[in-house]
Amino acid sequence: MYVGKMVQLRAYTESDIALRLAFINDPDIAGGLTPDIPYPITLHEEKKWFEALTAMGTTYKFAIEVIDSKEFIGGCSINTVDWKNGVATIGIFIGNKNYRGKGYGTDAMKILIHFIFMQMNINKICLIVYSYNEAAIKCYKRCDFQIEGVLRKEIYKDGKYYDKIYMGLLRDDYLLAINSTS
Repeated sequence: MYVGKMVQLRAYTESDIALRLAFINDPDIAGGLTPDIPYPITLHEEKKWFEALTAMGTTYKFAIEVIDSKEFIGGCSINTVDWKNGVATIGIFIGNKNYRGKGYGTDAMKILIHFIFMQMNINKICLIVYSYNEAAIKCYKRCDFQIEGVLRKEIYKDGKYYDKIYMGLLRDDYLLAINSTS
């Protein structure tokens, strides 16, 4: 378990399955996680995802839990790791709407970043975000991610085109930032 100021990252448990399914089938969450045509995930598919967690090897999936209440509110993950080049790709979602925009996602992201740089010895963290997800972009910028590239009007959603934004954070920049605040 990895602990921040407001949340902790822990392993998913079987008791998280139903609520996680509700979170990722929420159109607001699903739209932030993938630009694909929305299609609901079934309970059977979610159970298969959970059962495969231990066999995933170099990926890490964490449940986000509020420290005080022990409430499960979302998830974050290291989706890919390129060990040769020291690059990890990540993702995050806050499923419980009561906890959005209040710093819980930023706290979870900071824990995940620290884990990746200090425990895994990775050199760079990357992510993809869509221009319509302004709250996520603000969160990533608060965590010192930089925009590294923009694919203009790459994503079609709800009758409009949006940009696909690539963001990254280097280990050296992270270490500089945490040492300057110490």
